[in-house]
Amino acid sequence: MAPPHGNETATSRRESRQTRRAVLAGVAAVGALAAAGCTRVATATAARTDGGDLLQRLRAQGVVRLGIAGEIPFGYIDKDGRLTGEAPELAKAVFRRLGVREVQPVPTEFGSLIPGLNSQQFDVVAAGMYVNPERCAQVIFADPDYQMLDSFIVRKGNPKGLHDYRDVVAKKAKFATGTGYAEIQYAVEAGYKESDILIVPDQVAGLNAVEAGRVDVFAGTALTTRAVVRKSAKAEATRAFAPLVAGKPHVDGGAFAFRSAETRLRDAFNVELRKLKKSGELFRILRPFGFTEAEMTGLTAKELCGGGQSG
Repeated sequence: MAPPHGNETATSRRESRQTRRAVLAGVAAVGALAAAGCTRVATATAARTDGGDLLQRLRAQGVVRLGIAGEIPFGYIDKDGRLTGEAPELAKAVFRRLGVREVQPVPTEFGSLIPGLNSQQFDVVAAGMYVNPERCAQVIFADPDYQMLDSFIVRKGNPKGLHDYRDVVAKKAKFATGTGYAEIQYAVEAGYKESDILIVPDQVAGLNAVEAGRVDVFAGTALTTRAVVRKSAKAEATRAFAPLVAGKPHVDGGAFAFRSAETRLRDAFNVELRKLKKSGELFRILRPFGFTEAEMTGLTAKELCGGGQSG
C-alpha cells in the first residue's frame, strides 16, 4: 500500500522488497502513459462507460485472478502452497456469493499491483491495499474491509516514552520504518528529518533493529507490530494511535482494487461486503489473521479517496 502522502526515499528505492504500504514507483509513469494515449488499457478504459462486463465474464469462466503481494497476513501462499490471507479468504467468500467458484493467485511485488491490474495480468487486487487519493486516480476501490492505526515497536518498558511521532521528534529518538511505508511521511510530517530515518525491509527487520539497540523505535501498523513482538523478550508494541495528517488524526483503510471501467463488479462486490459486515461474517473471516474488532470499519472508499473515487 503506497503512503498516502509523499514519495519514496532514495534508500527505499534500493530495497527490492515492497510492502502493502509501498510507494508505487510506477504509478506516475503509468499515469503519464495513459494521458498520452500510449497504453491499450487506458484507451479501452476511456471508451467504456457502461460499467464493464468483467463480472459476467468471471461468472462464465468460473474463476477470478487475484493480484497478491506475498505479505502476511494480507495475501500470501502458505508453507503448504495454499493461497490464504485476509484478502484472499474474503475474496473466496464474496466471489462465491457472486457466482464465481474459484480464485486463482497471481503473485507480484506490491509496487506492481496497480500496473498489473491495469494491464489485465489479473482481475482484482486482493492485497489489503490502503485507499488513498493517489491510487484512486489509477483504479477504483471497494469500501474498506478493515481500518488500521499505527503502533511502535520499542524496548521493553518503553524507556523513552514514545507513543506517537511527536514524541519521536521531541525526544530525538532513533527512528526506523519499512521500505516505502506510509509511516515515513507520518514521521516527516511530525518534523523528523527524512534522511535520518533508517529504512529496513519489513517489521521483522525492524524488531531486530530495536532489539539490537540500533534504533529506539520502529513504526508500522498496529496489526503487524503486535504480531511480530509476541515472542520477543526484549521488545513490545505500543498502544495503537492515529498519526496526524494536516494536523488531524488519520485512519487508514484497506480494500480491494478494480480497473476503473469495472464499476459493475466493484458495486456488486460492495453489496456482498456490506452483507458480510452486517452479519459479522467479515470479522470471523479476518480474525484468524490477527484482526480485532477495533479494525472493523464503516469507512468508505469515497471518504479515503478525497473525492477521487469513480463511479
